Amino acid sequence: MNRIQQAFEKKQRGLLNIYFTAGYPTLDATVPLIKAISAAGADLIEIGMPFSDPLADGPVIQQSSTVALANGMNMRVLFRQLEGIREEVAETPILLMGYLNPVMQFGVENFCREAAAAGVDGIILPDLPLDDYVAEYQETFRQHNLRPVFLITPQTAPERIRRIDELTDSFLYLVSGPGTTGGQNTQAEGVQEAYFQRIEAMNLRNPRLIGFGIGDKASFQNACQHAEGAIIGSALIRALEGVDDAPGAATRFIQSVIK
Repeated sequence: MNRIQQAFEKKQRGLLNIYFTAGYPTLDATVPLIKAISAAGADLIEIGMPFSDPLADGPVIQQSSTVALANGMNMRVLFRQLEGIREEVAETPILLMGYLNPVMQFGVENFCREAAAAGVDGIILPDLPLDDYVAEYQETFRQHNLRPVFLITPQTAPERIRRIDELTDSFLYLVSGPGTTGGQNTQAEGVQEAYFQRIEAMNLRNPRLIGFGIGDKASFQNACQHAEGAIIGSALIRALEGVDDAPGAATRFIQSVIK
């Protein structure tokens, strides 16, 4: 059983996955933020690998990526920062979220090897086609014990959802509605409710986390009524903007959500 599965085994409901961008607000903030986020009570940590063309990300995370890249963050720097992180944060699952282009430039085999050596548990690549994953990358991910996480939207066909469910041993990332991360969810409440109920009725084997548009205690608690937990990213990034003490700001934000 991997650390992601252990987290869901330990806590069946109300799991909080916190996203932040590596190298934001400063280049050296990555490890202090991981430690603070874990200590504050997050159940999973999702580290964004900054990219110049993040298609699924809204303006807040896009801006954080721009700042992180300007700060000098790149894949090699990130893996260097993550060396020894499991001596600091032993149990909290760590996932890397990014886009396929930088991973391919780094080399998929190299990326997976470095990620596994750093203690990473899962990978989220929203623009990785499912068929390409199966044909070209699945075995490499398996060899390095990395769990892929795939996104499901209200438009995802049931057949594809079941295939995604078969291809991972982590969790299913339910996109709450149309749009990019950090935006107001314009999905009508009844439509959204029907979407969540439809997924729940499928009796899938993996747990679910809801993301996009989750940003405070109320929206987190509402999401937890429809899934095992939720993902918060843009709201934390906003809380980190312009602060002198990023770990302290992250701690206060997380506690405002879960207390």
